[in-house]
Parts: sequence; C-alpha cells; structure tokens
Amino acid sequence: MSEPLARVLIADDEADLRALLQRYLGEQGYAVRAVEDAAQAERLLRRERYDVLVLDVMMPGEDGLAACRRLRAQGETIPILMLTARGEPVDRVVGLEMGADDYLAKPFNPRELAARIQALVRRQRLLGAHHGPVADPGGEIRFGAFVLRLDQRRLVRGDEDVPLSTAEFALLRVLAQQPRRPLGRDRLLQLAYGPDHAATERSIDVQVMRLRKVVEADPSHPRHIRTVWGFGYEFVPNPDAP
Repeated sequence: MSEPLARVLIADDEADLRALLQRYLGEQGYAVRAVEDAAQAERLLRRERYDVLVLDVMMPGEDGLAACRRLRAQGETIPILMLTARGEPVDRVVGLEMGADDYLAKPFNPRELAARIQALVRRQRLLGAHHGPVADPGGEIRFGAFVLRLDQRRLVRGDEDVPLSTAEFALLRVLAQQPRRPLGRDRLLQLAYGPDHAATERSIDVQVMRLRKVVEADPSHPRHIRTVWGFGYEFVPNPDAP
C-alpha cells in the first residue's frame, strides 16, 4: 500500500458527517480516524501520530474550543482545524485565539475541507525546510531571552521549550528571518501560510497578539514585534541596538 497523503484525526459528534468525511478523505488518499468527542481524540493523540486534527466546536462534554485551548497549553503543536455551525467572523477569531490554525463553518463541501487539510500539511512540512535568510548557519535566531531554532521547529527560553501552534511558529519564523523590515499583512499571509490559505488579515492580527503574549515582557508595549501603523508588522531582535 502507498503512504497516505497525511494522517487525519477528526472529532465530531455527528455520526453521518464522520462517516462521510472518512469515506471522502479516504478516497482522496488520507488515512482517517474519526471519533465522537474530544476525550477520545486526546487518547488517540497520546498513542499515535497524526498530521492534522479536525475539531468540531459544539460537542458533548468538552467543546472544541476548550479542547483546543487545553491542548495548546499542554504543548501540543499539531495543526488544528475547527468546524462549527456558527460562521460569524467573531467565532473565527475566538477559535484562532484559542490556538486553532484554520476554521471552517458548517455546512461545507468536503472538497474544501480536503483542500484546507492539504494546505495545513504542506505548511507544516515546509517549516522543516530552509527558505529565506537565516540569522546564522546553525539556523538559530536569538532575540531577548529566546532562541528560535529553525531546524528543530522550536522556540526556547533558557532550558525550556515554549509551545507554539503551527500558525504561530510559521508567522514568527517569517518575521524573525526578516528583521527590521516592515512586512504588510498580505505579504505575511503569503510567506507564512502560502497563497492558497484561507486566513485573513484579521487572522494575522490575532496570531501577532498571541505571539506577543509569549515573547513580550509587556504585550501592550511590544519591543520585538512592533506594529507599523496602517501597514503591518516589524520584527526587532535587539530593541536597544542603534
């Protein structure tokens, strides 16, 4: 048997939808496991490797948003795509704030879900490849108390790893590889997530807000990830340097 395109774990309490997605994604070349709640999904994540987690927001027991937030707090970095019956922009923003990488409102075409999963997998794999300027041959970028290790896809502070979602790491990597260069939101979207990603400029703002909570001593007065008003953002590794 050929290697699957990716291993996908789906948590959704709708049995008909689980069966549909297992069949469709399986026909597209994905290896799929589907369960009915977040607790079952977490047990599988502990035992097996998956490339993408698809979480329904409205599930019995722990809902998808709470599960996403908890997994991120535990250091889980798997790309997470949220499914919800609510399509309001504010719901999408809440999902991103919890650490989700993408968001799809029900009802949806399974083909669109497959395309978004493919984009998340591609982005995750590209993070392991070198592209663009790096700070030194070892693939490390130092700023403040942090070391961004590009080869290992790790952000480290002292002896401890700092957990980041796939989207957060992709954005921080792009910013850090182009220090003191203002980057517009459109450009950041293309460089971090690729031209086929469904993220919006608001998504960039949400991810920047989350990154600032991690790397800034005072997120309300950022020194490393600065806003360029009316344009985008600029990364400053050494704010005290002339």
